[in-house]
Amino acid sequence: MSTSAMPRRGVLTLVALLLVALNLRPALTSVSPVLGSIAEALALSPSWQGILTTLPVLFLGLAAPLAPRLVRRIGPERSVFAALVVLAVALLARPYIGTAGLFLGTAIAGSCIGIIGVLLPGIVKRDFPRRVSIMTGLYTVALNLGASAAAGTTEPLRQLLGGGWQDAAQGASQGAAQGISHGSWQGALAFWLLPAVIAALLWLPQLKGTKPVRVPVRRGARLRHDPLAWQVSLFMGLQSSLAYIVFGWLPTILQDRGLEAVTAGLALSVSILLQVITAILAPWVGSRMRDQRAVLIGVMTLTLIGLLGCLYAPIGSIWLWIVVLGLGQGGTFSMALTLLALRAPDATTAASLSAMAQGIGYTLAAMGPLLVGVLHDWSGGWNVVGFLVSAIALAALVMALGAGRDRQVASTYGVD
Repeated sequence: MSTSAMPRRGVLTLVALLLVALNLRPALTSVSPVLGSIAEALALSPSWQGILTTLPVLFLGLAAPLAPRLVRRIGPERSVFAALVVLAVALLARPYIGTAGLFLGTAIAGSCIGIIGVLLPGIVKRDFPRRVSIMTGLYTVALNLGASAAAGTTEPLRQLLGGGWQDAAQGASQGAAQGISHGSWQGALAFWLLPAVIAALLWLPQLKGTKPVRVPVRRGARLRHDPLAWQVSLFMGLQSSLAYIVFGWLPTILQDRGLEAVTAGLALSVSILLQVITAILAPWVGSRMRDQRAVLIGVMTLTLIGLLGCLYAPIGSIWLWIVVLGLGQGGTFSMALTLLALRAPDATTAASLSAMAQGIGYTLAAMGPLLVGVLHDWSGGWNVVGFLVSAIALAALVMALGAGRDRQVASTYGVD
């Protein structure tokens, strides 16, 4: 895409959109690399750790229906700006206001991300109507880069800011060392407010002379009776469940299997970074096929193989499985987004299907990280988690067989 062919406002909007997209995952992927430090400092059991990793995903889904209401009151650009500001405040406050504050701040951060995630596709369709596929690819790349950066650098930041949590734990009885432990992981988590502040500042020009975006009101009722809409929504939720299990637990699993904390965080970062390849390639291939079932089955199979390799294969081969996992999950996520457009006959229905799929999908996805924590707490290990991810992947494959067919959902245009 040549920016020379775009008006100045279009270039500024493109840059601002990509910076906003960078902020849609660090609040989630920054937690898992330092989860051991947090658990040690705050005495969190594996079940409570599961709840912590579940909260932002749950509120991604719960907050999605708030986006249209917010747009009707203050408009889409101001809604994005407000969500960015609240996100920055939540990221700053959540490490420093105790255990309850950590959970509350994480939930608020998830809500802000959920609202922004619903709003950006509508802005893209309005401002880049002839470049939707390219913009979706760029949006996905930016999102993955933000997720990868947080996953790979949060643990090194923690070490830079305060030292190892093991040393702090040894002196916890005196209080001072405990404070050092808090300072290390707290600062590392709070660091991720900076990209949100930068994005908010660069989004300010978008608040001038904004144009309305048509947001469907109560148009999802017809979709809720459409089996294809449910298949698309459930595929979105099931593949997201596996993604957030990886975001929330992969570094901890790899540390328990013998990797150092920095290496485990790097493994997650590399896996997310590799998603960029299939995030672009899978929709390009899928959109040129009569239906998308083969592509969906292929990327979901790669995801399952990669996950089982990370859980059970010899730790010396872990980088092979990290590569397979990243390639699989990049394809499943981008194909889930692509289905929202391919299965809708018009832009209004696409917006309604997106709201339904994200609301239902992310609420369902939240159960994955929670169940991992509960199962680990119950079993004392990770072997049983393989049965959980296999069941989720198989269910996603079943949904893919329906969602991948060359069909479209019923139009919601003109239905209130």
